[in-house]
Amino acid sequence: MRNRTHILIRTACLLCALWWLSAPAKATVKLVSGTTGAHIEINGQPMLLLGGELSNSAATSVADIQEVFPRMQALGLNTLLVPLQWDLTEPSEGRFDFTLLDTTVKAARECSMKVVFLWFGAWKNSMSCYAPAWFKADVKRFPRAVTAEGKPLEIASAFSEQVFRADSAAFTAVMRHIKDIDATQNTVVMMQIENEIGMLESARDHSTSAEKAYKKTVPSALLHSMGLKKKGSWADVFGQSDSGDEIFMAWHYAKYVERLAKTARAIHDIPLYVNAAMNSRGRKPGEYPSAGPLAHLMPVWKTAAPSVDLMAPDIYDTGFKNWAKQYATPNNPLFIPESRCCSNSGARALYVFGAYDAVGFSPFAIDNAAADAKPEIQKSYAALREAAPLLLSNKQGKAQKSWGVLFDQTDKDTLIADGETMLQCAHYFTLPWDPRATNGSTWREGGAIIKKLAEKDYLIIGSGVVITFLTNSEWEQKKPASQLGEDGFATAGSQQRAAEKQTKRFKGKRLGLASVEEVSVNDDGTTSRVRSFCGDETHQGRHVRISVDDYKVLRVKLYEYQ
Repeated sequence: MRNRTHILIRTACLLCALWWLSAPAKATVKLVSGTTGAHIEINGQPMLLLGGELSNSAATSVADIQEVFPRMQALGLNTLLVPLQWDLTEPSEGRFDFTLLDTTVKAARECSMKVVFLWFGAWKNSMSCYAPAWFKADVKRFPRAVTAEGKPLEIASAFSEQVFRADSAAFTAVMRHIKDIDATQNTVVMMQIENEIGMLESARDHSTSAEKAYKKTVPSALLHSMGLKKKGSWADVFGQSDSGDEIFMAWHYAKYVERLAKTARAIHDIPLYVNAAMNSRGRKPGEYPSAGPLAHLMPVWKTAAPSVDLMAPDIYDTGFKNWAKQYATPNNPLFIPESRCCSNSGARALYVFGAYDAVGFSPFAIDNAAADAKPEIQKSYAALREAAPLLLSNKQGKAQKSWGVLFDQTDKDTLIADGETMLQCAHYFTLPWDPRATNGSTWREGGAIIKKLAEKDYLIIGSGVVITFLTNSEWEQKKPASQLGEDGFATAGSQQRAAEKQTKRFKGKRLGLASVEEVSVNDDGTTSRVRSFCGDETHQGRHVRISVDDYKVLRVKLYEYQ
């Protein structure tokens, strides 16, 4: 009997051990920040989010979802940002339908892609248009925001506890379901909470509940974050102004989001972010979605919503570089969830990964991308995938200098100083060889990532750029470009040469191109030569260039001479 008992115990232990070994381990996905930027990391492996966001209604049917994923995979995306709307998720109160969510996750897995879900809950582009009909119709239970003139808006009031509870119940159910189906695979790598939160028509909500909150004392945590010592009500501290109203509203929007974020983290801890419509074109609060996670409100949002990882800009207006810069701060890694989908998208993707070591980049409505945009995105993402092992080396503790450049018809060039080496970078069309440089046509943007691999050894991933390498002394003594023709020959004859004899003699060393190679990047971060560029491709050793029609990965090695 004793032997039989021992056998049973040993058998049970063996079965438990086998079950433990065969049971799927919980996968982990997190946002990891470093000195150079941040990245999504899945089971310890970093990735670049080469993304695209679907148009608003592209994921509202099973057939549409099944059709769009293979098409986006063929375009070169590894991540798709997909709307997940409240009205289709909870068509009647307390009854949830996860068909579209499940279909999205399944389609992503079949295409070896990742998903970022966008929770279109209480607000989408300020409005409450994606709230369920049962929510919209019950205005008494779920009150609306009100303008200063008493006009009710199609915007749920952030000061209503009933609004929050309904939104939170749905979001909680979504997070629990994602955990149930994805905890061991992490197909879903990030969640966006709401979409472009903000007030319109008025800078703040003037409903009864909002007015009560406005008369309360400003929280000390907010005063401290803004470096303010004055205490009192919101009007006492900030005055009765649109800017003060916006700060008041931002605090309460952010506190609302923080409650959702804390709930999400307690259920299924994956990265969370909020996105913002830009306060562009000189508009005042109330004329744009005010009080959202805008750059000038970052201290407010970071203080009120510490559980949110990222504040992200949706960039559609001109000045892409300036908008990106405002959001790339030490406590806010850059992620571009929405950018105008156009022929410049490819160059802009290169720029944000080079300049800011961005988490990811995503053109909007990529499922409806114009014909001139598709090849640019496809070629840019192919170059980024090619270079990923080297780009990701920064994220694995092998920090190397890197830069990003982006040029257009007005912002044509820049100078990068790397110790004793100067990199003179410009738009490809600053070389007037191509008819498009001078015929009055609008220049497609040029962009590149420049990564230093070793001394006098650089990797360039780019399109539409020309880069000249000089020593410091050579740069200081460089002659105006107008003295040389497009072929590098002197534009004048003996009279110019006679004048040159009277100038000071050149001093110091110069830099030359030891080799310029188009390369492939191996999984271990080493490179293999594809082909060499020595003659016309480098203008006989004068510079490195990549046309606006190409995306290349080049390795450039320099040498000094005098």
